[in-house]
Amino acid sequence: MRTLMLALCSALLVGAACAAPTPAADPCSGFKWDVDKERALFSGQSTTLAAGKDIAAAPVVGADRLYQLQLTPQTDVTFALPPGKKMLTDGAYAGLAKLNLDVAGNYRVSVDVPLWIDVAVDGKLAATRDFQGQQGCDAPHKVVEFDLSGAKNYVLQLSASSQASVRVTVTQAPAPKL
Repeated sequence: MRTLMLALCSALLVGAACAAPTPAADPCSGFKWDVDKERALFSGQSTTLAAGKDIAAAPVVGADRLYQLQLTPQTDVTFALPPGKKMLTDGAYAGLAKLNLDVAGNYRVSVDVPLWIDVAVDGKLAATRDFQGQQGCDAPHKVVEFDLSGAKNYVLQLSASSQASVRVTVTQAPAPKL
């Protein structure tokens, strides 16, 4: 009986050691929000635009579309307002875009690379409601939610990117569940 138990235990150990490895978890599955809409946009085709070096040169972007913005060296960018976070600029890229939104409310700005995101409006930075990011995920990497319930002249400011290009989308945040 003891020999049979040892054989059975040995077989189980060998089987466990030879079992197929568990596939790594999807690095984009850890968001605490439902980001299915953003992920669907990131899986589609993007429109390539040159981000502005200043407000006058900033392209207009709308909601529910994926853009590939070509950034410029941050030292060459004149921001509408200073970025909300002080950071080194050596080798960093930045750019501006005007946001064209039909409906006021809470919006998410999602990007595929680590960088700083601000929205300027009426001489101040829009309030950030929340943010999150996922290491190893680029569809999206970072999502920042803003309260854009006021005026419609919004300027999206992207700064402190180590990449010269960023994919970005703007989506209206779902209404909070009660």
